Amino acid sequence: MTLVAGVDSSTQGTKVVVRRTDTGALVRQGRAAHPEGTEIDPRHWWTALLGTVEGGLLDGVSAIGVGAQQHGMVALDADGHVVRPALLWNDTRSAGAAADLVGELGGAKAWADAVGTVPVASLTVSKLRWLAEHEPGNSRRVDRVLLPHDWLTWRLTGGGEAVTDRGDASGTGYFAPGRGEYCRDLLRLAFGREVGTPRVAAPFEALPGAAVPGLPPIDVVSAGTGDNMAAALGLDLRPGDVVVSLGTSGTAFAATDTPTADPSGQVAGFADATGNFLPLVCTLNAARALSAGAGMLGVALEEFDALARSAPAGAAGLTFLPYLDGERTPNLPDATGRIDGMTRANLSPENIARAVVEGMLCGLADAVDALAAQGVPVGRILLIGGGARSRAVREIAPQVFGRTVTVPEPGEYVADGAAWQAARALTQAPPAWEPRPATDHAADPVPEVRERYAAAREAMRSASA
Repeated sequence: MTLVAGVDSSTQGTKVVVRRTDTGALVRQGRAAHPEGTEIDPRHWWTALLGTVEGGLLDGVSAIGVGAQQHGMVALDADGHVVRPALLWNDTRSAGAAADLVGELGGAKAWADAVGTVPVASLTVSKLRWLAEHEPGNSRRVDRVLLPHDWLTWRLTGGGEAVTDRGDASGTGYFAPGRGEYCRDLLRLAFGREVGTPRVAAPFEALPGAAVPGLPPIDVVSAGTGDNMAAALGLDLRPGDVVVSLGTSGTAFAATDTPTADPSGQVAGFADATGNFLPLVCTLNAARALSAGAGMLGVALEEFDALARSAPAGAAGLTFLPYLDGERTPNLPDATGRIDGMTRANLSPENIARAVVEGMLCGLADAVDALAAQGVPVGRILLIGGGARSRAVREIAPQVFGRTVTVPEPGEYVADGAAWQAARALTQAPPAWEPRPATDHAADPVPEVRERYAAAREAMRSASA
């Protein structure tokens, strides 16, 4: 029996699955937590990985792949040492740098045409400009810049050649997915000089494993990819499918065979891990809005869920803007959350819980609309992530999205996609793994929820202008 492993190194923790190469059947799995924050020493990711697999989790594994959070800036010096803690995707300190870069190239359309994506604080290119401007001593030490999955793959292959894939590279802001190459001029614009980047591996390229302390011998390491691209592999995403993922961040993405270039900046024109494209919209606030709402009401998540389900659609007029950590889409990095429409009659725990769920989902419904506006076909909506485990979310989502929502069986789709990629790299043939069971959820649309959300969102935008 041949085994492969997939790693999901997310903002919150490391998850590893071990699956059979032939059937995809789960053999074993493990997880470990990461420290909280918007910057982190990458060594915590490696420590978490080693801690996850201790006790023989990877015994007998022939190939391994890594899917990890996108955009994070891992700056290394000439000796391969980390220059400073990695700035993560959810660190918004580079919002001003992003705005400056947009202007310096001639506007949002110029960026969309060049790399398919308009810089915001999340992107690596913006973080590099911030580093150059605010930490000149550190910036002078930087020899090359990796992404989180690149760094972990580099460690797994023995610290020799650094390799990335086109999917994760497309989230940097200095890689053109349509042409499949780095834009060195944009890298110099951001950082002020040349800096090294990892080689972009071919889809499903097999990298040689290495003897790594703390790990058993593994023959093949796949190129790895970003977390959203790995989830697309794990879901066997097809044209017409739109995934709405409710994790730490919220994302809506789809598989297409043509690149997108959205000058509004809402849709990031990413590549996928197969040679095609993965247009994506990202919000900073998703499932954590639910835990924050539960904390505000002083209840456990299970009771919060029950409260939300007991309130009427529309929360009796309450509208929640879930911008608790600023927001990426819409681009309001300094925004805060708020509740509109409060009266003595509607200010109850039930309505507050319902408004939090509806507000989070409205942000993702806007994301699906943005994809459709770029010509992305919207057939099925697949709801995944930790937030999809909420019964209230599953029941309310079709009312907000205005269409049936399909919820696949809960699983570690990023890690599963990384394992599928590892199996493909090992055998050089597409693995024929069984799809996960899924359940459809339908309900009558409640358009007033999105109408009130849109009015509150635009009022906040006007106030921020």
